[in-house]
Amino acid sequence: MPRNHHKRQAGSKPLPTSDSGATGGLRPANGGLHGAKLFAVNAFLIFHIAAISCWAIPINTPLTDACKNLLRPYFVWSGVFQSWDMFSPNPKSKNVYMEAVVIYKDGSTTMWTFPRMEMLSLTERLFKERYRKYEETLSSNQFSGLWPDAARRIARLNNYGASTPRRVMLVLRWSDIIPREDGGYDRGPWNFDVFYSYEVTPEDLR
Repeated sequence: MPRNHHKRQAGSKPLPTSDSGATGGLRPANGGLHGAKLFAVNAFLIFHIAAISCWAIPINTPLTDACKNLLRPYFVWSGVFQSWDMFSPNPKSKNVYMEAVVIYKDGSTTMWTFPRMEMLSLTERLFKERYRKYEETLSSNQFSGLWPDAARRIARLNNYGASTPRRVMLVLRWSDIIPREDGGYDRGPWNFDVFYSYEVTPEDLR
Protein backbone atom coordinates (compact mmCIF):
# COMPACT_ATOMS: atom_id res chain seq x y z
CA MET A 1 0.00 0.00 0.00
CA PRO A 2 1.29 3.48 -0.77
CA ARG A 3 2.54 5.42 2.18
CA ASN A 4 0.93 8.73 3.15
CA HIS A 5 3.44 11.53 2.84
CA HIS A 6 2.72 14.68 4.86
CA LYS A 7 3.94 17.72 2.99
CA ARG A 8 4.32 21.14 4.53
CA GLN A 9 2.54 23.83 2.62
CA ALA A 10 4.64 26.59 1.13
CA GLY A 11 4.99 29.61 3.34
CA SER A 12 3.99 27.85 6.53
CA LYS A 13 6.24 27.88 9.59
CA PRO A 14 7.14 24.95 11.80
CA LEU A 15 5.51 24.80 15.20
CA PRO A 16 7.73 26.07 18.01
CA THR A 17 9.35 23.38 20.08
CA SER A 18 11.47 23.32 23.16
CA ASP A 19 14.13 20.95 24.28
CA SER A 20 12.15 19.98 27.33
CA GLY A 21 8.91 19.54 25.40
CA ALA A 22 7.07 21.82 27.89
CA THR A 23 5.65 25.22 27.16
CA GLY A 24 5.33 26.37 30.76
CA GLY A 25 8.80 27.91 30.67
CA LEU A 26 7.75 30.55 28.14
CA ARG A 27 7.21 33.95 29.80
CA PRO A 28 6.20 37.29 28.31
CA ALA A 29 9.10 39.62 27.76
CA ASN A 30 7.36 42.49 29.60
CA GLY A 31 6.43 40.51 32.69
CA GLY A 32 8.74 42.55 34.91
CA LEU A 33 7.30 45.86 33.70
CA HIS A 34 3.74 44.63 34.23
CA GLY A 35 4.59 43.60 37.78
CA ALA A 36 6.15 46.99 38.50
CA LYS A 37 3.06 48.80 37.21
CA LEU A 38 0.77 46.60 39.30
CA PHE A 39 2.86 47.26 42.41
CA ALA A 40 2.84 51.03 41.78
CA VAL A 41 -0.95 51.13 41.32
CA ASN A 42 -1.57 49.10 44.48
CA ALA A 43 0.89 51.21 46.47
CA PHE A 44 -0.85 54.43 45.36
CA LEU A 45 -4.31 53.06 46.22
CA ILE A 46 -3.19 52.01 49.68
CA PHE A 47 -1.56 55.39 50.28
CA HIS A 48 -4.57 57.35 49.00
CA ILE A 49 -7.12 55.37 51.02
CA ALA A 50 -5.02 55.76 54.17
CA ALA A 51 -4.52 59.48 53.48
CA ILE A 52 -8.25 60.11 52.90
CA SER A 53 -9.10 58.25 56.11
CA CYS A 54 -6.59 60.29 58.10
CA TRP A 55 -7.63 63.60 56.50
CA ALA A 56 -11.40 63.15 56.88
CA ILE A 57 -11.50 61.59 60.35
CA PRO A 58 -13.58 63.92 62.58
CA ILE A 59 -11.14 63.78 65.48
CA ASN A 60 -8.58 66.42 66.37
CA THR A 61 -5.56 65.12 68.23
CA PRO A 62 -1.87 66.06 68.04
CA LEU A 63 -1.25 62.92 65.96
CA THR A 64 -4.06 63.54 63.43
CA ASP A 65 -3.11 67.24 63.19
CA ALA A 66 0.49 66.28 62.43
CA CYS A 67 -0.67 63.80 59.76
CA LYS A 68 -2.94 66.41 58.17
CA ASN A 69 -0.12 68.96 58.01
CA LEU A 70 2.06 66.33 56.35
CA LEU A 71 -0.63 65.42 53.81
CA ARG A 72 -1.84 68.97 53.12
CA PRO A 73 0.46 69.65 50.10
CA TYR A 74 -0.77 66.47 48.37
CA PHE A 75 -4.46 67.24 48.93
CA VAL A 76 -4.15 70.89 47.93
CA TRP A 77 -2.21 69.98 44.78
CA SER A 78 -4.64 67.22 43.74
CA GLY A 79 -7.78 69.16 44.73
CA VAL A 80 -9.31 66.21 46.63
CA PHE A 81 -9.28 67.82 50.08
CA GLN A 82 -12.56 67.64 51.96
CA SER A 83 -14.03 68.21 55.37
CA TRP A 84 -16.97 67.08 57.46
CA ASP A 85 -18.72 70.47 57.44
CA MET A 86 -21.22 69.15 54.88
CA PHE A 87 -22.41 66.48 57.32
CA SER A 88 -21.67 67.42 60.92
CA PRO A 89 -21.62 68.92 63.44
CA ASN A 90 -23.00 72.02 61.67
CA PRO A 91 -24.10 71.20 58.10
CA LYS A 92 -24.05 74.04 55.61
CA SER A 93 -27.29 75.99 55.64
CA LYS A 94 -26.87 78.13 52.52
CA ASN A 95 -26.79 77.74 48.76
CA VAL A 96 -23.82 79.78 47.61
CA TYR A 97 -22.23 80.63 44.28
CA MET A 98 -19.92 83.33 42.93
CA GLU A 99 -19.89 85.53 39.88
CA ALA A 100 -18.07 88.61 38.66
CA VAL A 101 -19.19 91.90 37.12
CA VAL A 102 -16.80 93.10 34.41
CA ILE A 103 -17.03 96.82 33.63
CA TYR A 104 -15.46 97.96 30.34
CA LYS A 105 -13.90 101.31 29.53
CA ASP A 106 -16.84 102.26 27.32
CA GLY A 107 -19.26 101.79 30.26
CA SER A 108 -20.71 98.46 29.15
CA THR A 109 -20.82 95.51 31.53
CA THR A 110 -20.94 91.76 31.40
CA MET A 111 -21.63 89.10 34.03
CA TRP A 112 -19.19 86.19 34.33
CA THR A 113 -20.17 83.18 36.46
CA PHE A 114 -17.90 80.53 37.88
CA PRO A 115 -18.91 77.02 36.68
CA ARG A 116 -21.93 75.90 38.73
CA MET A 117 -22.11 72.14 39.25
CA GLU A 118 -25.91 71.98 39.17
CA MET A 119 -25.88 73.47 35.67
CA LEU A 120 -23.26 71.13 34.20
CA SER A 121 -23.52 67.65 32.75
CA LEU A 122 -22.01 64.70 34.59
CA THR A 123 -18.98 64.69 32.31
CA GLU A 124 -18.40 68.42 32.76
CA ARG A 125 -18.69 68.08 36.54
CA LEU A 126 -15.97 65.45 36.58
CA PHE A 127 -13.53 67.96 35.08
CA LYS A 128 -14.76 71.14 36.79
CA GLU A 129 -15.56 70.03 40.33
CA ARG A 130 -12.45 71.88 41.45
CA TYR A 131 -14.16 75.18 40.69
CA ARG A 132 -16.71 74.55 43.45
CA LYS A 133 -13.98 73.99 46.01
CA TYR A 134 -12.05 76.95 44.65
CA GLU A 135 -15.08 79.20 45.15
CA GLU A 136 -15.52 78.00 48.73
CA THR A 137 -11.92 78.96 49.44
CA LEU A 138 -11.92 82.18 47.44
CA SER A 139 -14.93 83.71 49.19
CA SER A 140 -13.30 83.43 52.63
CA ASN A 141 -11.61 86.50 54.09
CA GLN A 142 -8.85 84.19 55.22
CA PHE A 143 -7.76 83.85 51.59
CA SER A 144 -8.20 87.44 50.47
CA GLY A 145 -4.70 87.33 49.01
CA LEU A 146 -6.18 85.29 46.13
CA TRP A 147 -8.71 87.95 45.13
CA PRO A 148 -6.43 90.11 42.91
CA ASP A 149 -5.25 87.05 40.95
CA ALA A 150 -8.83 85.89 40.44
CA ALA A 151 -9.90 89.34 39.22
CA ARG A 152 -6.98 89.55 36.79
CA ARG A 153 -7.80 86.10 35.43
CA ILE A 154 -11.45 87.04 34.89
CA ALA A 155 -10.40 90.28 33.17
CA ARG A 156 -8.23 88.36 30.72
CA LEU A 157 -11.02 85.86 30.02
CA ASN A 158 -13.36 88.73 29.15
CA ASN A 159 -10.90 90.85 27.19
CA TYR A 160 -12.52 90.80 23.77
CA GLY A 161 -14.41 93.21 21.56
CA ALA A 162 -13.79 96.90 20.95
CA SER A 163 -13.43 97.86 24.61
CA THR A 164 -11.15 96.48 27.32
CA PRO A 165 -12.04 95.66 30.96
CA ARG A 166 -11.64 98.55 33.40
CA ARG A 167 -12.86 97.00 36.64
CA VAL A 168 -13.76 93.56 37.97
CA MET A 169 -16.05 93.12 40.96
CA LEU A 170 -16.33 89.76 42.71
CA VAL A 171 -19.86 89.02 43.89
CA LEU A 172 -21.02 86.38 46.37
CA ARG A 173 -24.64 85.24 46.08
CA TRP A 174 -26.37 83.10 48.68
CA SER A 175 -29.78 81.81 49.69
CA ASP A 176 -30.66 80.40 53.11
CA ILE A 177 -31.90 76.82 53.37
CA ILE A 178 -34.93 77.03 55.68
CA PRO A 179 -36.10 73.80 57.41
CA ARG A 180 -39.84 73.12 57.56
CA GLU A 181 -41.80 71.39 60.31
CA ASP A 182 -42.59 68.46 58.01
CA GLY A 183 -38.87 67.73 57.59
CA GLY A 184 -38.56 69.40 54.19
CA TYR A 185 -36.73 72.57 53.25
CA ASP A 186 -37.53 75.89 51.62
CA ARG A 187 -35.16 78.24 49.84
CA GLY A 188 -34.96 81.80 51.05
CA PRO A 189 -34.52 84.87 48.82
CA TRP A 190 -31.22 85.39 47.06
CA ASN A 191 -28.83 87.89 48.63
CA PHE A 192 -25.60 89.28 47.24
CA ASP A 193 -22.44 90.98 48.45
CA VAL A 194 -19.79 92.72 46.30
CA PHE A 195 -16.86 91.70 48.47
CA TYR A 196 -14.00 92.86 46.22
CA SER A 197 -13.39 95.40 43.47
CA TYR A 198 -10.25 95.49 41.33
CA GLU A 199 -9.05 98.21 38.94
CA VAL A 200 -7.61 96.52 35.84
CA THR A 201 -4.32 97.81 34.43
CA PRO A 202 -3.01 97.30 30.86
CA GLU A 203 -0.35 94.95 32.24
CA ASP A 204 -3.07 92.67 33.67
CA LEU A 205 -4.40 91.94 30.19
CA ARG A 206 -1.13 90.70 28.72
